[in-house]
Amino acid sequence: MTVENLLFFAKGHIHSDHAKILVAELLNCNPLELLNHLEAEVSEAKVNLLKKEIKALEENKPLQYVLGHINFYGNDFYIDERVLIPRFETEELVENTIKYINKIFTEPVDIIDLGTGSGVIGLTLEKKVSTKSVDLIDISKDALDVAHINCEKLSSKANLIQSDMFQNVDKKYDVIISNPPYIKTEEEIEEIVKNNEPHLALYAGKEGLDCYRKILENISIHMKDKCLVAFEIGMTQKEEIKHLIQQYLPTAQIEVKKDLSEKDRMIFIYYEKN
Repeated sequence: MTVENLLFFAKGHIHSDHAKILVAELLNCNPLELLNHLEAEVSEAKVNLLKKEIKALEENKPLQYVLGHINFYGNDFYIDERVLIPRFETEELVENTIKYINKIFTEPVDIIDLGTGSGVIGLTLEKKVSTKSVDLIDISKDALDVAHINCEKLSSKANLIQSDMFQNVDKKYDVIISNPPYIKTEEEIEEIVKNNEPHLALYAGKEGLDCYRKILENISIHMKDKCLVAFEIGMTQKEEIKHLIQQYLPTAQIEVKKDLSEKDRMIFIYYEKN
C-alpha cells in the first residue's frame, strides 16, 4: 500500500488532521512533508499498526496516548494512560516560572515539583534554569515510572520520590511548583478526559481544593528564607486559593496571572523571611 492509499484509508475513518499526523509518525517525517512521499510503499507491519491506532481513536482514545509522546516546551516527552496529558496552560505556568526564577535568584536553585505526573514541569525547569537539585514528587508509582522514562530520555539528574505531597520530603526549597488535581468531585468534564485520564490526577475533593490545602498546610517548613511558589489553578478558584495562601503564609506576596485565553490560571507566591 502506498502512502497516498494509506492517507485515503485513514481519512475515511478519522479526522483528516489526525490521519496526517499518524501517517507522518509512521514515516518519521513532518506532516507537511507527506506530499513528497505519496508514491512510497508502506510495509504491512506499519499498515497494521496504523489500523490499530485508527481503531483506538475511533474508540475515543486521546491522540496523545495513541502517539505515546508529546512536545512540551520544545522537548519530547513520553506519556501514556498512567499520567495526565500536559496542556498548553501548563507550558504557560513553566514560562512564567522561568521568568520569576531569573528575576529573583542569582544562584542555582533547589526545585520541587509536587504531583509531577510525567515530569514535564520539573524536567523542563531543570533544562531552562540553573539548578542545584530537582525533586519530582508523586503519590502514584505508575506516574513516577513514566517520569523515570522521561528522566532517561532527557539525561536528567532529577530525584524521584513517591510521596503524598510533602509527606516523605524533608528538604527546603527555593522553588516549589505544582499543577495539582483541582477538579471538583461532582464537576462535569469532557468525556474523553473523564474516560481516559487518571482520576487520581484530576479530582481534588468537593471544592477542588484538597491538594492546595495539603501543600499549603505543610509548606512553611519546606521553604528557604527566600522562596517562590507557583501553582496552576482552575479558572474559577482564584479567590479560594488566595484565601488559603493568606491563611498559611500571611506575609507572602501573591500574584495571579491570566493565561493567553484571559482566564485566571496561575498563582505565584513570593515569600522572604524578614
